[in-house]
Amino acid sequence: MGVARQTEFGRLREKAGLTIDEAASLLEVSPRTVYRYEWGHTNASKLAIRVLKEAVLQRAPAAEPEAFRFIDLFAGIGGLRIGFQGIGGKCVFTSEWDQWSQKTYSLNFPDDHPVSGDIREFSREPSLVPKHDVLLAGFPCQPFSIAGVSKKNALGRPHGFLCDTQGTLFFDTAQIIAHHRPAAFLLENVKNLESHDQGQTFATIMNVLTNELGYHVQHRVISSEPWVPQRRQRIFIAGFREPTAFDFDALELPDAAKGPKLGSILQPHHEVDPKYTLTEHLWNYLQRYKEKHSAAGNGFGFGLFGPNDVARTLSARYYKDGSEVLIAQPGNRPRRLTPLECARLMGFDRPGRTFKIRVSDTQAYRQFGNAVVVPVVEFVARAMQPHIEVALGRSRGRARATARTNVAWRAAAHG
Repeated sequence: MGVARQTEFGRLREKAGLTIDEAASLLEVSPRTVYRYEWGHTNASKLAIRVLKEAVLQRAPAAEPEAFRFIDLFAGIGGLRIGFQGIGGKCVFTSEWDQWSQKTYSLNFPDDHPVSGDIREFSREPSLVPKHDVLLAGFPCQPFSIAGVSKKNALGRPHGFLCDTQGTLFFDTAQIIAHHRPAAFLLENVKNLESHDQGQTFATIMNVLTNELGYHVQHRVISSEPWVPQRRQRIFIAGFREPTAFDFDALELPDAAKGPKLGSILQPHHEVDPKYTLTEHLWNYLQRYKEKHSAAGNGFGFGLFGPNDVARTLSARYYKDGSEVLIAQPGNRPRRLTPLECARLMGFDRPGRTFKIRVSDTQAYRQFGNAVVVPVVEFVARAMQPHIEVALGRSRGRARATARTNVAWRAAAHG
């Protein structure tokens, strides 16, 4: 079922970062009235629209000198953006096709540009994408993931670059890189991208980036345990238009053994709604399923964790049964993580930075399961920062030199 079409009132409320109740309080009306404004059952007054526009302006970040401009493709809920915004970048274009992720993104990032939809509309006409210095893209990982490949093999369907829907989206990214020639890019994907199809998929990607587009490209698989209590390995592909001293392999990661444990992100027991505790039926099913596969010598089954543990990878299927990361509860059946705990486990929500979640639990689990771990991106962004600055300094220096040459040429021509 799709998302109903919102009114101007609804779009302004989200841009202002207000919940239904907060908007009702601000406008001194009932939440029911706000719902009616939201979906056009009642026309919002001019005063209500004006108040929301003022709220949007108040929320907009103060204008600051931008170190560089970047675009956020396959943006999800903004994990890559947070890392590069943190080193002084300004996001000038966002593309994310999922409407529920768009809602979460818009709620957390006040912008002067809308969240655009399907990237293929822009790759066909890359000039529609604003000029930028850095391109970020977490292009869809399902066609290259172990789970995605296994599922499609079982169905007799193509995957990777043979997939007509998602498999070609890397090439849409490449078309935008080819048109705009940004100084740098960072791409993110699942670890299995490296080994998919006996390495042919990754070899194709690297060939496009290095030989066809002419970028200096490095990659590294980084796991998230040094920063969050979750074992989540992802591949990061960094590219620079000009040669740089950036060395991905030389980056020294924090000690994973000293990383945080689950207790650091769990809510106090009294704050957790009982609805997150597994039903007796589901818990019995998961135990029987694990016993069956254990007897067969397989490692399939639920993962049960306590406050001193590090969790498995959180996946987009977490909403189904929560089985990969169950939290033990003394004297009771285990429970799922709450959406807030997922936000913390992925590094979106932490002391000093609140991440707003205004979607259903199902959508929240999907969004966090598909996201990047924010502190990992922040680490990579800080490592790339001085090399981006050098690259931009060279570009701007060449532009100034070209401008001076053109001025001199025109003066000589008219002399």
